[in-house]
Amino acid sequence: MDQPTIGILHPGSMGAAVAGCAATNATDVLWCETGRSSASLERADEFGLTSVATLAELLDRSDIVISLCPPAAAEDLARDIARHRFAGVYVEANAINPERVQRIAVLLEPDAIVVDGGVVGSPPVGGKTPTLYLSGPPDATVHIEALFAGTAVQTAVLGTEVGKASALKLAYASFQKTSRVLVALAVGVAREHGVDQELIEVASRRTDSYLSEPQYVVKAAARAWRWGPELEEAADALEAVGLPSEMLRAAASTVARWHGAKDDGELTLTDALDRLAQP
Repeated sequence: MDQPTIGILHPGSMGAAVAGCAATNATDVLWCETGRSSASLERADEFGLTSVATLAELLDRSDIVISLCPPAAAEDLARDIARHRFAGVYVEANAINPERVQRIAVLLEPDAIVVDGGVVGSPPVGGKTPTLYLSGPPDATVHIEALFAGTAVQTAVLGTEVGKASALKLAYASFQKTSRVLVALAVGVAREHGVDQELIEVASRRTDSYLSEPQYVVKAAARAWRWGPELEEAADALEAVGLPSEMLRAAASTVARWHGAKDDGELTLTDALDRLAQP
């Protein structure tokens, strides 16, 4: 599979840019124009993708198919692929949970070889270099690595178990995206009280990410007995100015699982995480 033919389903902003990178090491990159928007057509033209009339033609001609679509559509799309008995490598690269990826693998195998994928980062344009994490059969992941060699899409293989790449993607997304929503809530309530600039000044004194400091989870668990009520107070403050409070109330409910760890100086990270999983 030195110069494979690739099929991309469907070229959104991420899918089109990833497909454009794949074109570097592929004979051709195909997409199915039928039923797609004018915006999709423009993206496909921008990245030099080749239009085909039907999904069946795309599958018949493709050695590797990459699925990058809205998460809700991932399984329906896989069912369409299964009906055509696609027999190449299917990269399930959508932001879906590991159980859904495994269901898709059951749908498509044994006709297709399923590789789990998760893209972390922005679309590979303007100097951006996202990483496509992969997990699945080694004889298939090696072809995906070769497909993106020397391009703006970096690859990293996490192992042979389908679901690992999606787990990493969603674990990161759960923090990255929720943290942005929390910023909106924090700045929103501060603005209502005329202290939003002061909030930003306070926050600017710390620029690193809590996600890179998992040991801080231990401190959070030991302090949860007072963090919970504080989060409830913050939720009340949001409600008072018409902002949604559900996220902070959910956070308060989460830290309540650490109630028995009050000021426990012997707590380990493993203990803290176990208490979350098995309250």
